[in-house]
Amino acid sequence: MRSLGEALAVLHGRSRRLEVSDPSGERVLLAFGWDEQAWPERRAFTRSELDAACGGRAVYAARVDVHSAVVSSAMAARAGIEHDPAWTGTGLSGSGWSDAPAQTGLVTADLHHTVRAVAHTLTAEHRTRLYRDTLAAWAARGIVSVHEMSGEHLDTRAGLAELHALTSDPAGGLPHLAAYRGELCRTADDARALLAELPFLSGIGGDLNVDGSIGSRTAALRSPYSDLPADPSSASFTGTLTNPDGTPWTGNLYLNADQIAHHLAAVQEAGVQGAFHVIGDRAMDEMVLGLQVAAQITGDSAVRAGHHRIEHALFVDATTLAALLVRGVGLSVQPAFDTAFNTRAGGGQGVYVTRLGAARAGSLMPFADLAQAGVPLAFGSDTPVTPVDPWQGVRAATGHEDPDQRISAGAAFRAHTRGGWRLAGLDHTGAGQLRVGAPAHLAVWRAEQLGVQAAPGRLASWSEEARAGTPLLPDLSPDAPTPECLHTLRDGVVIHDTF
Repeated sequence: MRSLGEALAVLHGRSRRLEVSDPSGERVLLAFGWDEQAWPERRAFTRSELDAACGGRAVYAARVDVHSAVVSSAMAARAGIEHDPAWTGTGLSGSGWSDAPAQTGLVTADLHHTVRAVAHTLTAEHRTRLYRDTLAAWAARGIVSVHEMSGEHLDTRAGLAELHALTSDPAGGLPHLAAYRGELCRTADDARALLAELPFLSGIGGDLNVDGSIGSRTAALRSPYSDLPADPSSASFTGTLTNPDGTPWTGNLYLNADQIAHHLAAVQEAGVQGAFHVIGDRAMDEMVLGLQVAAQITGDSAVRAGHHRIEHALFVDATTLAALLVRGVGLSVQPAFDTAFNTRAGGGQGVYVTRLGAARAGSLMPFADLAQAGVPLAFGSDTPVTPVDPWQGVRAATGHEDPDQRISAGAAFRAHTRGGWRLAGLDHTGAGQLRVGAPAHLAVWRAEQLGVQAAPGRLASWSEEARAGTPLLPDLSPDAPTPECLHTLRDGVVIHDTF
């Protein structure tokens, strides 16, 4: 949507369409993807505007980063938050947008989690159809393996078990699943109980959030957000926008170092990997401290042997990088965040620059530093935050906003293929490589041109001789057409075909 008005018009149309099949108003209208930074109005629609556009229906409209949403009055009532002090403004809202979310309808943190759980209640048939349709669509984009970050706020244990059953046999024609479940464990018995119910898990964690997101002002920062308004009564804001201690807003820290450490110790003892969602630099500080405490509990070698992973890891300074290397932590990173949120087409300012200022935004996602230091890297999309588009991820890593952090197309390709299998502890199978004896997991692509591509503005050394084995990859320059997936195989079974 190109403007607030266009978004409201689309919501109105979808509400009218839903009214035909659901005149009683039982079904929630689910919407996703608005970004006030991309609109000329530079603000989100409000609860009252949503009510007017959708005729009083229960509406849940999630921001593009899915860490906040605008909800209609009927949705707030259905979720039971109408009289919650955090909603009405008589208590702390935990929000970087408003001290009284009822005025705007924009919810974050605990209020958002409560509403989202109600909004995502689906029938079993609807959920199964969504699983199948989504996995089939990803296979058509060349995806052989999906890392599913399930969590209590996103899906049920039964839902994850169904998803695994759908994908466990390649003959089912769907991608492979590396399953994670984001439930906090205090003891090894907690972890073992979860594994007894979900024995197929690659790890316990993933969407186990230490903090939130920058776009929703829920990422935990060391310093305040840069775009807090001088006039809090402006259209996008209400209230004082401060932390509980009265200092300017720095986001939400959902887990502390003690919780992180005991979770890591618990899952290590149970024999699986731990994983956490970490966005802000304050959250990363807490994560590093948690790793340190876990090492004091179980020993350094046990933490390293756990091969734990962090999702996102936007802020990695030199001190953090050293700590991650010492603890053997791998990173699951989304290169498209840089192109989607750090800059705009045509050079406009993205949400990261708006929220953080140019200096902090310029230090995010140091791909080259991470790769050169030897940190295990896997690239992905964090869909639906950015689309499932693996070549765009490779392109984004070669065109980082900071030329010093660009990496070659070959390095980015490895992170988007072998890197994912490695981070899930599955690279011992040979997956992620095209060689004799490896599983036949592969995709066939149509590309206009092939070549060896260094990161723009950086030097690379490679041999032109065929015997050097330097792989040729599709041309990923900005104006080159995106490669088209023609055929996808999982373990030799066709899961997508255009031939």
